[in-house]
Amino acid sequence: MRQWLGVLCGGLLACAAPAWSNSAWAQFAVPDAAPLDGATLFGRQCGTCHSLKEGEMRQGPSLAGVYGRPAGKQAGFVYSAGLVAADWAWDDTHLDPYLTNPQAVVAGGVMGYRQGNPEIRAKIIAYLKERG
Repeated sequence: MRQWLGVLCGGLLACAAPAWSNSAWAQFAVPDAAPLDGATLFGRQCGTCHSLKEGEMRQGPSLAGVYGRPAGKQAGFVYSAGLVAADWAWDDTHLDPYLTNPQAVVAGGVMGYRQGNPEIRAKIIAYLKERG
């Protein structure tokens, strides 16, 4: 019978369990997923192309100390002409729209990342700000 139930349910263990154990499953509440913090979001969404180690360049420049730094001016990285010509520093006012759509902020920019969720952007920006 157990093998037959496993075949019917595609081999799922929960389906193949004896009927008396179904009440045991109902007693355990599944915890809500913890909201992701800025460090985790940065690691998952930015960390492939950007490092937080000073001077460590990847596909993108190091973001160590990026908050408050003039855009397009970090030594050791070749920026697009649009970022080289930028006359502003990375802060909330510039990071939020840039992370939303980099090409809309800097013509000719090459960063392919876009984040439409304002909560995720806010957490990443807060994390960069906290890191200096």
